[in-house]
Amino acid sequence: MASSAESLTQSLNFSAFSKATELKNRILFALLALIVYRIGTFIPVPGIDPSLLGEIFAKHGGGIMDMFNMFSGGALGRMTIFALGVMPYITASIIVQLLSAILPAFESLKKEGEQGRIRLNQYARYLTVFFAAVQSYALAVGLENMMGTHGSAVIMSGMFFRISTMITLTGGAVFLMWLGEQITARGIGNGTSLIIYAGIVANLPRAVGQTLEMGRTGALSTWFILVIMAVIVGVLAVCVACERAQRRILIQYPKRQVGNKMFGGDSSHLPLKINTSGVIPPIFASSLLLFPLTLASFSGLQEKGGIIADIVAQLGHGKPLFMVLYAALIAFFAFFYTAVVFNPADTADNLKKYGGFVPGIRPGKNTADYFDYVLTRLTVLGALYLIGICLLPEFLMGRGAIPFYLGGTSILIVVSVTIDTISRIHAHLISHQYEGLIKKSKLRGR
Repeated sequence: MASSAESLTQSLNFSAFSKATELKNRILFALLALIVYRIGTFIPVPGIDPSLLGEIFAKHGGGIMDMFNMFSGGALGRMTIFALGVMPYITASIIVQLLSAILPAFESLKKEGEQGRIRLNQYARYLTVFFAAVQSYALAVGLENMMGTHGSAVIMSGMFFRISTMITLTGGAVFLMWLGEQITARGIGNGTSLIIYAGIVANLPRAVGQTLEMGRTGALSTWFILVIMAVIVGVLAVCVACERAQRRILIQYPKRQVGNKMFGGDSSHLPLKINTSGVIPPIFASSLLLFPLTLASFSGLQEKGGIIADIVAQLGHGKPLFMVLYAALIAFFAFFYTAVVFNPADTADNLKKYGGFVPGIRPGKNTADYFDYVLTRLTVLGALYLIGICLLPEFLMGRGAIPFYLGGTSILIVVSVTIDTISRIHAHLISHQYEGLIKKSKLRGR
């Protein structure tokens, strides 16, 4: 009986998808936009020797450059027009979101509704251009100072190269920002998240091929490869379970009489996720920890020795100091960002304004304290979940010479974006089915 009901649901979903023209157009637009993005990740910046650049990046691997290269879909390692990726836009959006929780002017814009949101998005765009310009100029200067066995990766260094590289990379970052907004508006899912997702997934075939080749040559044992595969499958299963897990708080609305009619008396739920902060804590934590390692690698401090070199050496993947600091920073940013994105006092005030209340809890401050009580305990579980997901790949990378950057951040992004995209597709299918039922009822009413 259950199997027949499941097959009926699948047939309804398939028939609804075949008739949902708007959904198919949205998916097609998103795929075409991602193809354009992938083409751009292979268009190189002028004035750079690609062979020397690949040698330099291989020499200075293991730092923050590997993580940014993963987010950019390999564009940073090839130094293409999309080398900065969408990281400047993400950084600008996070800063604007933080300012909206700190500065009264930004907070008032946040409460103005659609117009305020448009203004905040415009500020994020301006900040994106600024961050992209600064990062691209710093990257151009860094490229001039990078030396391989046969000299610099820059064919002709100078101010012309710096300005041209800055214009090219800033233009690429702004184009990706626009492309992400177009995918969000005319495609399916969050455009910025899908761009990062496409970059991560595009590197998977090469990573699998390198791992199998190292297993064939004996560089990695067969048992170690099987352990990596089992860990990845297990981590994916845990991520899916935790990302979908919610604590649903019952919200009751009282009945009220308007004239001769009775309204209200309904109940709903306030869903609180275990991982409210998303992938922000691992990104911030890894960026702060890997930046000193990258700086020491390019400046040559590791070869000179000394106390600083010893400290930097302990910040490598799988080292005890790195693991402890990584876990502490993830926990800190999990609590900090959760406090930014969810305000218990505002939520309690909004419920009180519309007559909603939590059964057994008095409206107002008591409700806010109850939300804070529940959210704090959920955040503890979410922080432990993020720490476990992120430290396990770091432990494997420290114990074995894995030929690709295996980060918990990438796994979290892949899982969360996949769940979000599937949910949006399912919501479109359900709305299309409801529209068809409404049209049929109108025709029968005539």
